[in-house]
Amino acid sequence: MLDGSLIPRLRRARRDPSLAVLEGFHPLKHALRFGANVEVVLTRDAAALDELAGRLGADVQERIASMAREVSDEVFAQLAPLPPATGVVSLAQRPPIDARATLAAARPAPLVLLENPRDLGNLGACVRVAAAADAAGVFTTGSHDPWHPDAVRGAAGLHYALPVARVEPADAIGAGERPLVALDPGGEELDLARLDPRSVLAFGTERDGLSAGLLARADARARIPMREGVSSLNLATSVAAVLFARRLAAGAR
Repeated sequence: MLDGSLIPRLRRARRDPSLAVLEGFHPLKHALRFGANVEVVLTRDAAALDELAGRLGADVQERIASMAREVSDEVFAQLAPLPPATGVVSLAQRPPIDARATLAAARPAPLVLLENPRDLGNLGACVRVAAAADAAGVFTTGSHDPWHPDAVRGAAGLHYALPVARVEPADAIGAGERPLVALDPGGEELDLARLDPRSVLAFGTERDGLSAGLLARADARARIPMREGVSSLNLATSVAAVLFARRLAAGAR
């Protein structure tokens, strides 16, 4: 059993833009499943982790077992602000993301742009939804790191399933490779038949929506049809509604 020598390393990793801290089993499972370079796997109970992997991630069970290093309960409690109930915290390298190449990719899939998202858990939920809907990527603007451990936890580690990066607004919408569709309550009702499959779908915050600058640069504005009197949807719910409505419509066609 290891002592606490890795605690400082995990704490430094939270501020390292080349690394990702994976809190819990599902982030580790998805990171391995989608090709992450996992450097460290720490658990408070190796046998329990192996049993969990056998039930929920048999395809990566052997790799987890080969990397898992057991630490005491006291040490494990210091590895994360809120130690995960699944009893495992890991450290992995972040993949290099080329934002321009992501924008230029020819695959007919939309790219999600989150303008200045505020809640890291909600940001992570957007990544999880985008991965499930097979989107081209998730870009964010603003001060929050989309690879913050809270966001990675909210995404269940699905940052490794598609490109996720923080960009400057000009990098996300100024290249002209994709039409920019702003999700805005003042827009036209969403028409999936007219939606370019390679659109950049821009979502703002629940309170303020999209900025005037981004709205001015949009090629189109669309709104999600909702019951009268309901003012807004949660950000991740909005992303899910648009991506899966489009995906289901495309499947029907």
